[in-house]
Amino acid sequence: MMKSMYSGVAGLKSHQTKMDVVGNNIANVNTVGFKAQRAVFTDVIYQKLSSASAPADETGGTNPQQIGLGVSVNTIDTDFNAGSPQSTGYGLDLCLAGDGFFMLRESDDNIIYTRLGNFKLDASGNLVNGSGLMVLSSDQDTINCEGYTNVSVDTKGVIRGINDGGEEEEIATIGVANFVNPGGLEKIGNSNYRETANSGEVLTNGDLVAGENGTGEIVPGYLEMSNVDLAREFTEMIVTQRGYQANSRVITVSDTMLEELINLKR
Repeated sequence: MMKSMYSGVAGLKSHQTKMDVVGNNIANVNTVGFKAQRAVFTDVIYQKLSSASAPADETGGTNPQQIGLGVSVNTIDTDFNAGSPQSTGYGLDLCLAGDGFFMLRESDDNIIYTRLGNFKLDASGNLVNGSGLMVLSSDQDTINCEGYTNVSVDTKGVIRGINDGGEEEEIATIGVANFVNPGGLEKIGNSNYRETANSGEVLTNGDLVAGENGTGEIVPGYLEMSNVDLAREFTEMIVTQRGYQANSRVITVSDTMLEELINLKR
């Protein structure tokens, strides 16, 4: 069978994957804290028809002759550039003005990370996110504000409230983590991420607070919106569509050539 047909099939599969990525980005254009992704292609193995030869006294050298066997998706990267901050007027909505992640504790005590700072107090006074996961302090402990009123957060993540005696008191400091390679984090849904072998461990050169380890400060009363660029995504959609059509055309022409070859016998 013709190699071009299989190359076309590989092109179709790769462009379908890219369209899936673009579609997911567009679907999440208004998802708070969402980070866009991109699919990067790479060529695959080559069949060598002849090797290179060195120049001789009477003849020149020759280059290798190779035929490529298609394309594949090399990486699906996450763009961690900051999204636009959106004012909400709610003091426990927090936005990171720079790198870093808030820390959350799952029910199995695993720590996960997020850019989505839509926090609130539950009936027991615990600081939780919209899914009810506990928000962690700089000491990686849960934060309880029971018995306090007028709870507020400053740019360093320090939580203060008015105690029963009517005095302002520091309750805890919201933890902010960072990684050597944030792109290595695993997306697990709900704008949350999990540490992986290639993200590295949480940087601990200092305290796990805003402004340390390369993290940004906290902006209370704001949420970070999606960083999806619709103009870029629609352009990528057009390019991907045309690439898909071109690869399908390769398959069609290859099929026509095979048909002509079969007809030679007639």
